[in-house]
Amino acid sequence: MAVEPEGPAKPPWLRVRLCDGTVAERVRETMRRLGLETVCEQARCPNQGECWSQGTATVLILGEVCTRRCGFCAVSSGVPETVDPYEPRRVAEATVYLEWKHLVITSVTRDDLADGGAPQFAACVQALRQTAPECSIELLIPDFQGSADALERVVVSRPDVVAHNVETVPRLYSRVRPQADFGRSLGVLRRIKGFHPKMVTKSGIMVGIGETWEELTEAMQLLREAGCNILTVGQYLAPSKQHLPVVRYYAPEEFENLREIGLQLGFGWVEAGPLVRSSYHAGRHSQTRETNQRPGCTS
Repeated sequence: MAVEPEGPAKPPWLRVRLCDGTVAERVRETMRRLGLETVCEQARCPNQGECWSQGTATVLILGEVCTRRCGFCAVSSGVPETVDPYEPRRVAEATVYLEWKHLVITSVTRDDLADGGAPQFAACVQALRQTAPECSIELLIPDFQGSADALERVVVSRPDVVAHNVETVPRLYSRVRPQADFGRSLGVLRRIKGFHPKMVTKSGIMVGIGETWEELTEAMQLLREAGCNILTVGQYLAPSKQHLPVVRYYAPEEFENLREIGLQLGFGWVEAGPLVRSSYHAGRHSQTRETNQRPGCTS
């Protein structure tokens, strides 16, 4: 990807929280020992210290190489490795050892697999239910190229939350997510409800990448109409100069406005802020069962 012009200067409110050294080293050592990866590190998440110290983590399964190349993402793209059948067992082992209370499981997009890697998600849920039954489980899934069979395989494994991020507004997809489709992503969220009407669903949007306020609120409305229960909205931060530049930084007050708009639209929970990412405060979301029962949130 060509190097694009640098965006505006980073504002002072985008200060990254420092991670407790002991907690961070314990997580990293355990991940190395078990041959696992956290997306917290892969995607250079600014909240990894806060989440780890609260017993929440996001584990990356199905390898470290993605078959897609999105303009915003720090994860490597190329030819992925073969699926590891013992990975779910190791994910469960890490969860027990690190005493995680809420685990988010996500993956690179595996367009090279006919099933998109859906059985691996289901196997992780099964392993966790057997080994760490007190841990709540959230699956942050790719679009599986629109495969209903793959999606059903994930939903029937009965995680606590199924998330799929639309990431940006429809107009910017060709630039931000050229191998994805906004309508297909909405279809993923709708189908989850079709397979399991009571399943809590979640999606996330980045801001500051060139969208207008009207486009943003319209995308939020479309997500709500698709039955989405939980919404996260955070500031896009370019991982490097080779990635898409930041067009503008939203002020904290604007995020608060977006949170209020989201609640008015009927989302059961809206997490909006400069450093918010899809898995930020995920444990709190999963514990708030009214996310699927809030007035105006009937889907």
